[in-house]
Amino acid sequence: MRNMRAKTAAIAVVSALALVTACSSENESGDTGGNGGGPTDGGSSLSGTLAGAGASSQEAAQQAWMAGFQSANPDVTVSYDAAGSGAGREQFIAGGVAFAGSDAYLDDEELTAATEQCGGDVVEVPVYVSPIAVIFNLPGVDSLNLSPSTIAQIFNQQITNWNDEAIAADNPDVELPDLAITPVNRSDESGTTENFADYLSQTAGEDWPHEVSGEWPVGGGEAAQGTSGVVAAVSGGEGTIGYADASQANGLGTVNVGVGEEFVPYSPEAAAAVLGVSERVADRGEHDFAFDLARDTTEAGTYPIVLLSYGLACGSYDDAAQGELARAYLSYIVSEEGQAAAAEAAGSAPISDELRQQIQPAVDAIGNAG
Repeated sequence: MRNMRAKTAAIAVVSALALVTACSSENESGDTGGNGGGPTDGGSSLSGTLAGAGASSQEAAQQAWMAGFQSANPDVTVSYDAAGSGAGREQFIAGGVAFAGSDAYLDDEELTAATEQCGGDVVEVPVYVSPIAVIFNLPGVDSLNLSPSTIAQIFNQQITNWNDEAIAADNPDVELPDLAITPVNRSDESGTTENFADYLSQTAGEDWPHEVSGEWPVGGGEAAQGTSGVVAAVSGGEGTIGYADASQANGLGTVNVGVGEEFVPYSPEAAAAVLGVSERVADRGEHDFAFDLARDTTEAGTYPIVLLSYGLACGSYDDAAQGELARAYLSYIVSEEGQAAAAEAAGSAPISDELRQQIQPAVDAIGNAG
C-alpha cells in the first residue's frame, strides 16, 4: 500500500501529460520553455505527432488543450486515449506512448521503473485540479448532505437503504425514499478511485478499513469502466450512487460533504483551497512535484474530495523531436491560457501563478535534462 497520507496524489490539479517513448539522458533539443508552442506564439516551427494515454477524468481538458495547441501549431498532431490512469502509467513506464496523464502520482516501484525507462530524471507535475463529485440518482432529490462516515458506510455497503437514519439525520428537510442503495465503482484501476479511497481512509476512520489503492476494494456493487462508464451506470439506474470527476456529473444529484461543522458542495474554488493546507512529497527528485492532500482538513470552504492530476515526462529522450514536442505541449497546458481553456471546458480549478512558477523549471527540463 502506498503511504497515502504522506504519499497520495494530491489536490486536484488534474491533467495528463507524460512522455515516454525512448527516454535517454544522452539527448538534448532546443528549448521551448515557458509558453512554447502555445497560442501566444507567432508562427510555429513545430511539426510531428505526439500520442498519449491516461486518466479519463482529464478527457475534456485534454480535448481543449489539444485544440488550442494544434491551432497554434498546425503541423503537429496530438492524440490522447482516455484509457484510465493505471493504463496511462503502464504505457508510460513501458515506453508505449509519448505522454500520459495520471490522477495519482507514481508510487515508489513505478517511479523506479519510469526512471529506468527514461534513462534518468522523471518529470512529474500537477496540471489539472478538479473536485471528485459523489453523484447519485434519486427521484426528486438534487443534493444531499453526507458526513465522511456516512459516505464510507454507503460505499462499504453497511448502509443499504436511502431512508437510513444516518442519512436522514443530516437531511431533515429531504423526503428520503424507502429504496435500496446501489453503489457504483470503477472496474478499472483508477486514480479517481485512489483519490476517493484516500479521502475515505483519512476521514472515515474505522468505517473505511481498506487499504488505499487504485483498485476498488469492495465487492458486490456495480462496476463500470472509466469515468463515463460510472456516470452512465448511475444515470441509468435508480437509487444508484457513485464517484466521478465533477466535470462529468451531467446533472445528476450531488453530495455536499461534511467538513468540520459545515457541509460543502463541490466547486473548483473549494477544491483548489485544499492546496493551501497540503504539502509536497519529499525526496522524489528535483523535477517531481507530487503532493499530499490534507483531506482531513476542517478548514471552512474546502472541498477535500479532489484529484490532482499529473503530467509525466522524461527529462531526456532518444528522439529529440519528441522531447521538444512534449515540452512545448506541457508548457501550453500549465500556462495561464491552457489552464483557462481547461477550466472552461472541464470546470477544473486553474493552478495558481505561485504553483506555475514552482513547476515551470521542471517543465523546461523535459527533453533538456541530462
